[in-house]
Amino acid sequence: MTQEQIVEHFRQTNALLEGHFILSSGLHSPKYLQCALALQNPNDAGKFGRAIAEKLAGETFDTVASPAIGGLVIGFAVARALNIRFIWTERENARMTLRRGFAIAEDEQILVVEDVITTGGSTRECMAALESRGAKVTNAASIIDRSNGKADVGVPRIALASLDVPSYKTEDCPMCLRGIETVKPGSRTKAK
Repeated sequence: MTQEQIVEHFRQTNALLEGHFILSSGLHSPKYLQCALALQNPNDAGKFGRAIAEKLAGETFDTVASPAIGGLVIGFAVARALNIRFIWTERENARMTLRRGFAIAEDEQILVVEDVITTGGSTRECMAALESRGAKVTNAASIIDRSNGKADVGVPRIALASLDVPSYKTEDCPMCLRGIETVKPGSRTKAK
């Protein structure tokens, strides 16, 4: 899959949105990637999962882990392509934690997979939750890298497509200055 094919798939599935969005990082952006729409067909999710697995050929992992909820579908698809176990982390009381009774072995080699990386914050939180249990996170991956390679998560990281999509702090946001209404994706409601 080429970068152009991936971006076109996001357009065709209405997963590439334009407007004034508040991202999960709190930053504002004129574009939002709604990966759930791009991955709603299991065949598409499988293609993206295999493409990530192919980019990591030669690497060895015991497990794939993803932060809930955005990384779950692609994380599972990558684990399936690699034929290894899949686990996830999720926020509990605003803190990322390993959930659902999963256990991690000391020095278990883990690949963290996300749908989209903007700042790398969710990936780093996921990594910290895993490493606090003794895991060794060796790599990270995503379908889309909104930072165009700038996000640093502390381990080697790959993406199927890199985009240079601007994001702004609220006080620096040109869309806020123009009074354009914000949308917080997921809720599809007006943000405050």
